[in-house]
Amino acid sequence: MIPQWLRSPSRAAATNPTKSPSHFSFSSFKDIDAILKEEEEQQVLYPQSPKRPSIFHRVKLSTTVLRAWSSSNRRPLTLPNADQRVVVYLTSLRVVRKTFEDCKTVRSILRGFNVPIDERDVSLDSSFLDELQGIIGRNKSFTLPLVFIGGTYIGGAEEVKRLHECGELKKMIGGLPSVVGSSVCNLCEGLRFILCPQCNGSHKIYSEKTGFRSCADCNTNGLVRCPSCNPSGHRRISYPFS
Repeated sequence: MIPQWLRSPSRAAATNPTKSPSHFSFSSFKDIDAILKEEEEQQVLYPQSPKRPSIFHRVKLSTTVLRAWSSSNRRPLTLPNADQRVVVYLTSLRVVRKTFEDCKTVRSILRGFNVPIDERDVSLDSSFLDELQGIIGRNKSFTLPLVFIGGTYIGGAEEVKRLHECGELKKMIGGLPSVVGSSVCNLCEGLRFILCPQCNGSHKIYSEKTGFRSCADCNTNGLVRCPSCNPSGHRRISYPFS
């Protein structure tokens, strides 16, 4: 038999293995352990509820988005007279399926927050295209939808979906006033436009002296902004092209 003092350290460690703890005991894991237990309890109490992204996934998304913003050297785009609402430039045409689906998704996400939303459909009023060209630039291309929150440009469909998934979009919209009641207008049924009451949608007005002339109250489609759901104070703005 080999005496204890002649045994090598490796043999001593093999004969007397150290038991590893069965759980985290280090203090830095305290908060993480509590968060994980809370998520497990929520799944037990509400098994039918949709599974939310894990805390690690939400933190990773938030960090990625904020890092992209901080590394951007471009001057932020701003929209005048829009500090108390969300402005979305979109299209309701189905010509390009992906663009239509992106606009539909972004509109659905934003409407869920019950805040004032100014939806500017470029397919219903061409003056919105002039606004975008004045903000972004005549020679610069863009893809719809484009979202402004509090007058500051946020991004398109991908940025809105990422911000919504990581919880940052809710923080941005949190400072805006809330809308009381249904977000769908009873007058225009959510289209944001109605037929012009002056020309009944023809964009033409007749008089005995001058004959037919273009209606000055509506756009080329014979539509005017809905007076019920249109944010007060919005006027068509002329921008100098850059």
